[in-house]
Amino acid sequence: MSTTATLLDCTLRDGGYYNDWDFSKDLINNYLQAMQGSGVDIVELGLRSLRNEGFKGACAYTTDSFIRTLEIPPSLSVGVMINAAELLTGNMSLESTLEQLLPETASSSPVSVVRVACHVHEFGNALPASNWLKERGFTVGFNLMQVADRSQQEIEALASQASNYPLDVLYFADSMGSMTPEQTGQIIGWLRKYWKGPLGIHTHDNMGMALQNTLRALDEGASWLDATVTGMGRGPGNAKTEYLALELAQLRGSACNIVPLMGLIQQVFLPMQHRYGWGTNTYYYLAGKYGIHPTYIQEMQSNSRYSEEDILAVIDYLRIVGGKKFSLNTLDAARHFYQGPPRGTWQAASLLNDREVLVLGTGPGVAAHREALEAYILNAKPFVLALNTQSQITAELIDARVACHPVRLLADCAEHTRLPHPLVTPLSMLPKDVQTALDGKPVLDFGLNVKPNTFEFHKDYAILPTSLVIAYALAIATSGKARHILLAGFDGYGADDPRTTEMESLLMSYSATKEALPMLAITPTRYNIQKKSIYAL
Repeated sequence: MSTTATLLDCTLRDGGYYNDWDFSKDLINNYLQAMQGSGVDIVELGLRSLRNEGFKGACAYTTDSFIRTLEIPPSLSVGVMINAAELLTGNMSLESTLEQLLPETASSSPVSVVRVACHVHEFGNALPASNWLKERGFTVGFNLMQVADRSQQEIEALASQASNYPLDVLYFADSMGSMTPEQTGQIIGWLRKYWKGPLGIHTHDNMGMALQNTLRALDEGASWLDATVTGMGRGPGNAKTEYLALELAQLRGSACNIVPLMGLIQQVFLPMQHRYGWGTNTYYYLAGKYGIHPTYIQEMQSNSRYSEEDILAVIDYLRIVGGKKFSLNTLDAARHFYQGPPRGTWQAASLLNDREVLVLGTGPGVAAHREALEAYILNAKPFVLALNTQSQITAELIDARVACHPVRLLADCAEHTRLPHPLVTPLSMLPKDVQTALDGKPVLDFGLNVKPNTFEFHKDYAILPTSLVIAYALAIATSGKARHILLAGFDGYGADDPRTTEMESLLMSYSATKEALPMLAITPTRYNIQKKSIYAL
């Protein structure tokens, strides 16, 4: 066990992914006083970056001039983190980028510690930055991300590379939160074959093991330990500073005044946690278990469109195809992974030509006005399309179901196979596992492709701006040359719900197309569309 452990708190850097690094100066100064009392050695105040797309707060750049406006206790060292990707991309050389990122040397800068975060494939090319940083007097750390699933040979090779450069500390991060204490010890053993300098660890709490893994690393000789207040960090968060500080105080035999930190947690960080939702849960646990990047979970939990079934289905999909590197494109693929050119085998006009189409949504308006809707269906005989597994109307009155969102399909496949109605879905464009799950189900194969700001209606497929099932249903009716569309169960959401804006935009865009059919909501709706009462039709 290391007896000279260095506790580094990176709350404002790692936690900034939630609030765009926009921490108030009062909060930062109170945080700094709390860190001093808790026995923290280094505070990583944020990122150091040149990129400026969209608004980000001061801790996204953590300039020397900004740091000088803060009340930093003399016992605390100040650190910043640079992403290796920023050093290795763009038109400037590595040295030129570093000169812009760090215009002052350590002798004049308030920053004394610079860490470089690297993926494995960036490590070798980024290591020369350590020469430049050491020449200018900085304490230098390199953080290796996503090493938990690397082989012994790969990890030893990385350690060998690092041994050729003047690093002060080599970190490894449990990026997926998937490591156990035993794996932690094993990785340290592999790194130690060639790397003889200080080791550090940055743990994630997907499986609730962040503190245990950190303490095991300490037992195995790691001497730099990361933590954040309340574990604030992307997804499930990190080892908690308030816990680790107490553990280290006991090991050091030193005093730890955690009162200021606990007050700050109660007044500021717990309300922030309630708002932003970091911390482990079952979804993060599964992500850790299957090696899925936690940002997928964070993105889905922050999007009210994803139900519990959706999130679990995405996890299952990423478990199969791999989700170690977060990409919004991959998340989109998990939401609408239609394969190949748009195509289908069913022409919608064969059933819908010149018919009135009634689309049943999933809002409470269907159940609330069920009797009137059923009487209307029996009398007017519209073609009834039910979205997904909506089952508030008597089954015999539904002509077909519509489903196109593969995540929902994965979640609802078993239910669809039990329901008696034919299913309209882009079957031939869906992954094999979805097709297999629907094997034996009567399917009307209507193709779909997603392209931003586009509505195209063809005989057996459509190109739409979104994979929302209502867009697909509108396209089916339009391609099928229906007479007009009635909507029931599209109650809408609250004014602040992003789904409201999304739906309003979709309906407006559809109505603006030259092929758009007349739409009429016949149960209560908040959307800006023409409305009439089911009771007066």
